[in-house]
Amino acid sequence: MQIILMEKVVNLGALGDVVTVKNGYARNYLIPEGKAKRATEAAKKEFEVKRAELESKAAEIHATAQARAEKLEGYMVQVTQKAGVDGRLFGSVTNSDIAEALTKQGFEMKKGEVVMPNGPLKAIGDFPITLNLHTDVKAQITVSVLGDHT
Repeated sequence: MQIILMEKVVNLGALGDVVTVKNGYARNYLIPEGKAKRATEAAKKEFEVKRAELESKAAEIHATAQARAEKLEGYMVQVTQKAGVDGRLFGSVTNSDIAEALTKQGFEMKKGEVVMPNGPLKAIGDFPITLNLHTDVKAQITVSVLGDHT
């Protein structure tokens, strides 16, 4: 199915690109999320009329993400979890735990923005974590996992 991208999509294209994707991907994800429209002649003309507005909105979203990244870069957040005497956690620290801790600190954060390539944290210590705030904006923070021995 041919679609017009209404915003930048990772590994697919930039705003305004006409790309071909599988029908299910377009119907079930891109179109309902507002990331794309079917590439009909009417939609192409409508897009060209709205291009400047969409580009300014995309630039505004990017600038907001950039400002969030500057505030968060190098930040250290502490997460307390029950742990044994050997430093291993009973359970683990997941991306939702980190997002919740950052939200409590005053940063608006969704769990999908927290990237944990090695999976959940299962030990006490400091771990570098990447936050994907936008397709082009990333921030590095440190998560300090503290053990609660009670």
